[in-house]
Amino acid sequence: MASKNYLRKLYPLAFMLLIAVQYSCKKMEGYNTVVSTDKTKPGPVTNVKITNLNGEAIITYDLPESSNILYVQATYKINDTASRQSKSSYYSDSIIVSGFAKSQDYDVILHVVSRADVKSDSVVVKVHPDTPPYLLTYATLFTQPTFGGVNIKAVNKTKSNIGIVTLFPNALTNRYEIIDQNYSNSDSVNYSLRGYDTLPKPFAFYVTDQYGNRSDTVFTTIKPIFEELMDKSKFQQYVLGTDVPNYQNGYFNLPKLFDGDASDNSTYATEQPLTTKNPLKPFLWPVWATFDMGQTAKLSRYVLNYRTGGNNEFVWTSGAPQQWIMWGRADTPQDELMPTDTTQLPPVGGMTPGGWINMGVFDGPPRPADNPLTNADITLWNAGFNFDLSFDLPPVRYIRFECLHIMGGTDNYFNMNEITFYGNTNIH
Repeated sequence: MASKNYLRKLYPLAFMLLIAVQYSCKKMEGYNTVVSTDKTKPGPVTNVKITNLNGEAIITYDLPESSNILYVQATYKINDTASRQSKSSYYSDSIIVSGFAKSQDYDVILHVVSRADVKSDSVVVKVHPDTPPYLLTYATLFTQPTFGGVNIKAVNKTKSNIGIVTLFPNALTNRYEIIDQNYSNSDSVNYSLRGYDTLPKPFAFYVTDQYGNRSDTVFTTIKPIFEELMDKSKFQQYVLGTDVPNYQNGYFNLPKLFDGDASDNSTYATEQPLTTKNPLKPFLWPVWATFDMGQTAKLSRYVLNYRTGGNNEFVWTSGAPQQWIMWGRADTPQDELMPTDTTQLPPVGGMTPGGWINMGVFDGPPRPADNPLTNADITLWNAGFNFDLSFDLPPVRYIRFECLHIMGGTDNYFNMNEITFYGNTNIH
């Protein structure tokens, strides 16, 4: 089973590192190159004004009258141990100083630097940044038990690059060690760490930023919730009037989706609305299908197994769902036309007029860059893909799967081999 959490954590970190390298290169490019023999000391900046922001400040100024100026340099400490430099070319009348650890006074030393690398006299200004983004996020940090582990939530109001770090005692030394680092610049953070039994577990968390600042550490004991495999022997198709028909009725029926066989020997496929005699609409898309789990449960996640085909002809193409909406409910289903645009959806946990609960919009795994696909890519595909559900969702019994787009790009049918649900039937 592929780990979607791992990819989610790895990609933002790699992105942040790449941006940091590019930013550093651009800021420094050409600034240290001596391009003049004029050794005249430039004048300092004047008419300095400060605009304080979260964790940073914008300093505006007037440059001295000179054609020999190359840039303005700001030197400052961001915490008790680390210092930074920011530079701004002579084309600009402002400079940004950032990375401050607290909301307090900081001295910033400004120098005008000439094309001959001669510095002006220093000008010292005070900035008082507002609360840094990592501390704003830390103030909203919330943890709670989830299936097999802990759920972590936080609000990143400024959409800054922040990281939430999780620690857990080493089994031998009993000293807390880092077990997970989740980096994000999204305004809302919500993820889970799983793989634990149901005994109480002592976790610890802190928030950090790209400058090395870190919050205090919060300690908490979490008792993970028991996670069980939903009993597929209780599943059955629940046909509603607007559901998409099965393809070749009998061989590719919906029950193939939960018969326990994840191979190509048992595939569920829909009719193709662009060519079929669909009684609802000849050109209906997107389409959906409904089934009854036969048990009410608070669901934690599900695994999808896609079709492979001979010579891997269906891998990352054909009718494999690329984007879909999962709907659920605990009461007797009511038929209705489902929202067909993701901008029209109720929020996750919200309901349609007919009572279907939005359990989330999901995206299939992106196709690897390898061309052709490697054996590792095929193995990943055949293992199936895991999708987490929000812990805040209520228990459900009936599921409606609405396909929005397929990997083949035709958006006129979809197919899958198997769907497997996990959760807890004792939570109501």
